[in-house]
Amino acid sequence: MRAVVQRVREAAVTVAGERVGAITGPGLCVLVGVTHQDTAQTAAALARKLWTLRIFDGDGTEQSCSDLAAPLLVISQFTLYGDARKGRRPTWNAAAPGPVAEPLVAEVVEQLRALGAKVETGRFGADMQVSLVNDGPFTVLLEL
Repeated sequence: MRAVVQRVREAAVTVAGERVGAITGPGLCVLVGVTHQDTAQTAAALARKLWTLRIFDGDGTEQSCSDLAAPLLVISQFTLYGDARKGRRPTWNAAAPGPVAEPLVAEVVEQLRALGAKVETGRFGADMQVSLVNDGPFTVLLEL
């Protein structure tokens, strides 16, 4: 799994003019990509990492979502596994197909909620518009 993690002040996702998920921060906007070898265990590990990743400024220390009860907006993003090394068109061969990826993205969300996180989501497979205010800016790429 790959995740682009952005520390945000706010973030929202809209589908066909309808806001389907939104958070106000501090929080994280997380784009999640799934590849063929990923499992429910990978999803659980990613959830734990997101919940405990220390990227918020605290009183002289870095804090995590778990420390602050910070919300997360999790959005599926198969294009994280795009490969444009050859030619001018990316290939998506490394991205898991929808029937494999959708339940694993849902598992990340379920595991985060089981840890106590407030989680909003996009809509799997939809044409989504994502808006956010990146705080910092601060963006990290995670790969499990």
